[in-house]
Amino acid sequence: MINGVKVENIGQPNLISVIVPVYNEVESVAEMCHKIQSALKQSTYDYEIILVDDGSRDGSYAVEKDLAANNSEIALIRFNRNLGKAAALNEGFSAAKGEFIATIDADLQDDPEAIPQMADMLKTGEYDLISGWKQNRKDRFIKKNTSKIYNFFSRLMTGVKLHDMNNGLKVYKAEVVQSITVYGEMHRFIPVLAKINGFKSGEMKVRHFPRKYGKTKYGASRFYKGFLDLLTILFTMKFLKRPMHFFGLWGLIFVLLGFAAEVYLLILKYAFGDPFRNHIAMLLLGVLLIIFGMQFFSLGLISEMIIRQKYEK
Repeated sequence: MINGVKVENIGQPNLISVIVPVYNEVESVAEMCHKIQSALKQSTYDYEIILVDDGSRDGSYAVEKDLAANNSEIALIRFNRNLGKAAALNEGFSAAKGEFIATIDADLQDDPEAIPQMADMLKTGEYDLISGWKQNRKDRFIKKNTSKIYNFFSRLMTGVKLHDMNNGLKVYKAEVVQSITVYGEMHRFIPVLAKINGFKSGEMKVRHFPRKYGKTKYGASRFYKGFLDLLTILFTMKFLKRPMHFFGLWGLIFVLLGFAAEVYLLILKYAFGDPFRNHIAMLLLGVLLIIFGMQFFSLGLISEMIIRQKYEK
């Protein structure tokens, strides 16, 4: 289903495209590729592995080049600089050829043996994407608990009932990834973006391992950036198709407040003889509120026209 239209048989049948975003994982990327190959060779699926190097500076690219040169099922995409995980996933989604698209981080903390089982769940037709749900999570205390808080509020605010929404291990039907574009920190909210487009998410319990090499890329800045992106997505969910409902409401509130302020000043002047010059601040505030309200109305109308034009095409 893309933009509300059901689409069948996108992608090469029985092929799983495994996208691995890589950023400074020189010690683990080869081992992860070998684990993916081992897991999928034992399954009934064909597979390809797409390594997306996100501007690594630690020698990862040299390892990836060697892997791609010696394995026909491994493809390599490289960014000249670090653009972020969302950009890496977008590039991988564009390159993927499979009926099913899997994503997994290169840090060896997720279990690629779960990928065929997750694809089997998609074949039942009940779900369009399956997210891993880490069991006995092997992360630091602060990361585990901020993740719990994030997932709780994400479930509460979006209605997507996943326990581990930001898990890097996911498997999608191809039409899901073709219907979305992620940027910023929005890769965390792909299940929400999928829901907006009419897709259904499920989850599967998966094993989780301690980080074997290097150190986590997690930082406090990701928490507030993710929160801002969540607000963006919530706005999109509620007002994407009818932006006038948002802009029109606030425009009306501003105009009414501004109009009320001006009426109040008129009453003071003509009923009590209190001149405007004694209330310059309120006079200007009322005018500004009316102007802001009209601007919000204009934004709403322009947004409605853009959306209507899009659907007419």
